[in-house]
Amino acid sequence: MKRSGTADLPLHYGAVPPWLAERMAKLGLAITEVVLMEYGKADWIRRMSDPCWFQSLGAVMGMDWHSSGITTSVLGALKKAINPLSKELGIYICGGKGKHSRQVPNELLAIGEQTGLNAQQLVYCSKLSAKVDNTAIQDGFQLYLHSFIVSNEGEWTVVQQGLNDATGTARRYHWHSQQLQSFVNEPHTAICGLQTGNILNLVDKDAASTRTGIVSLSKESPNYLLPEIQQQLILPSHHDVRAKDVDLKRLGAMLWLTHERKPADFEELLMLEGMGPRTLQSLALVSEVIHGTNSRFKDPARFAFAHGGKDGHPFPVPTSVYDETINTLQQAVQKAKIGQSDKLQAIKKLTELSQKAEVNFIPNNNFEQLIEKERAESWRYGGRTVMGVEKPPSKRSKGVQLRLF
Repeated sequence: MKRSGTADLPLHYGAVPPWLAERMAKLGLAITEVVLMEYGKADWIRRMSDPCWFQSLGAVMGMDWHSSGITTSVLGALKKAINPLSKELGIYICGGKGKHSRQVPNELLAIGEQTGLNAQQLVYCSKLSAKVDNTAIQDGFQLYLHSFIVSNEGEWTVVQQGLNDATGTARRYHWHSQQLQSFVNEPHTAICGLQTGNILNLVDKDAASTRTGIVSLSKESPNYLLPEIQQQLILPSHHDVRAKDVDLKRLGAMLWLTHERKPADFEELLMLEGMGPRTLQSLALVSEVIHGTNSRFKDPARFAFAHGGKDGHPFPVPTSVYDETINTLQQAVQKAKIGQSDKLQAIKKLTELSQKAEVNFIPNNNFEQLIEKERAESWRYGGRTVMGVEKPPSKRSKGVQLRLF
């Protein structure tokens, strides 16, 4: 058993508006179906245990790119969309926030009856992973969300989140069942986060004598633990997306590909001909979430340039573009189910072409101009935030050019 990583996130409050929640569920399901078709259940379970990929998924779904709310909203959207199709997909999502987390044992028992999995063992793993992060690891965060995700083949991941009242941050913990060895002796890949002091870690290998002896404490400094980190994601407190939050070379190459080199210009994307550059921009980022390698999710803020954010950062959610992205993915999935995978392969090709474009690409530094353009044109694409619907500006600036690429 190894915890695959942690993420420290600014604490955000407030509910996801219905117009966004519905779209998140549809897009989350479509992305999941493509991943299952292309890479299988085990890979989807593994991705959910990767904090960087999980954050990127939330950003591409239109949530605030850096907030703790991504955890609750993404898991809620996926549970709503996937569980009615669990028998077909072979994926089950249990638990959630608050009182929903306490339903995990009953949900797992029901799944055991349907699939023949050892439900009691799954319940044990669920409870013990929560105990380790909430009790054996005393880092100042108290769990308030616990989600257990399992396939019908028995592989699972735990995503859970804790709150630190003193710092006003939430910390997300990811577990993966790939190699179960021990919950109480070196079960984690890493314990990492902001260096706020000593951490009491009773499952460290050096605490073996403590576990078997009389009551004593084993304190490990973050400076000792950080060299062992495999995955670490610490997001800033500022709401706006800044150039330093984004890999500009990757973003710029993708924008050049989708806005300058349109689908009609090259045969690899003929299946997507007729789609506007703005929707192609969103689809390219969704494609990367599906097909990108692990190293490409270190800057989750970049994926907010697919569908913006409900708080207006980096720009309002373009609902018409969002809907077209969902429809394109859904159509590709349905066609692939009957053996017509051309459209699905064309979407995959977006990722390959974007990565090729990055090789010798040098971006300009007009990052703020890109955001200004997205905001100025947001009303054209049904832009919305939690504050309302975007309206045409009374004095629109003329000739705002996209000069990042």
